[in-house]
Amino acid sequence: MITDFLLAHRWLMPAVLAAFVVVGPFAAPALASRPRIAWALALLSLLPLAALTLVPVDRELFSRCEVGWSLPTPARVELFANLVLFVAPAYLAAVASRRPLAALAAACVLSAGIEMLQALVPAIGRSCDTSDWLGNALGAVVGVGLAAVALRRHRRRGTREPLPA
Repeated sequence: MITDFLLAHRWLMPAVLAAFVVVGPFAAPALASRPRIAWALALLSLLPLAALTLVPVDRELFSRCEVGWSLPTPARVELFANLVLFVAPAYLAAVASRRPLAALAAACVLSAGIEMLQALVPAIGRSCDTSDWLGNALGAVVGVGLAAVALRRHRRRGTREPLPA
């Protein structure tokens, strides 16, 4: 059902990613100075992630876990959606914590955990796929990269401002 929607609206995921790339660097300074809001938004961004990866679906599984290393591209709609799915949580966690590498590691571990859960609980009707993990990890790299650049710019600006009298 979700894949059908994404196939009918192929422009959606690249547009979401482009919007995030444009808006992300400008939002980071405001969020970095309000870590509680950034953490709250990071937790909220996990809701669609959980809904799209863990909510049970009614389908017959042909395999529990598929091993493949396909890179996500806009033409591979489902894989590209996996990439986009992890950009916001990784970005927000990196901004909130001001620790981009820790946020990247957490996002990669979270993705692996989701894939493991899909493999171990066949009742949810989802199968794990290493390509999904790769797409999620690349999305986390994009999100953390955007956050790191924005935080670096924010710190440089902060050091150039004169001290208050």
